[in-house]
Amino acid sequence: MKKAILTLAIAVMGLTAAFAQQDTTKRARRQMPKMTAEQRAEKVTAKLEKQLSLTADQKTKIYAIELENAKKIDTWRSADQGDMKGKFKERKAAMDEQKAKIDAVLTADQKTKMDAFRTEAKEKGEKMRKGMGKGRKDKAPVVSNPPTQG
Repeated sequence: MKKAILTLAIAVMGLTAAFAQQDTTKRARRQMPKMTAEQRAEKVTAKLEKQLSLTADQKTKIYAIELENAKKIDTWRSADQGDMKGKFKERKAAMDEQKAKIDAVLTADQKTKMDAFRTEAKEKGEKMRKGMGKGRKDKAPVVSNPPTQG
């Protein structure tokens, strides 16, 4: 009887350790689904339609703007990775241009809502970037038995 209990306890501990190790690998960055430019533009347009109560005319115009932007992003991703600073300036200008085009389509009330969404997203992104920068660098080492002075 004691051997059976001991064997069962060892098996449970072994399985627990095995599952604990698998759990840590699941926390790795999950892969985003590959979407076409049209799918990404449709997704963004649908989100904006829900948030801003777009009309049918506004929806088609914003879809066209988002599709153009998604195609630009695809070409940037497939291009050479050299001269990142120059590309960053080009992408920033393209983003500002897209923002202006979208703002031209929206009404005044929709613009205020859109600005609120943009500031919220910006704050969220800054918070995420700050969280990514932290880690072991900021934390003091943990000392279990500090030396005594004396």
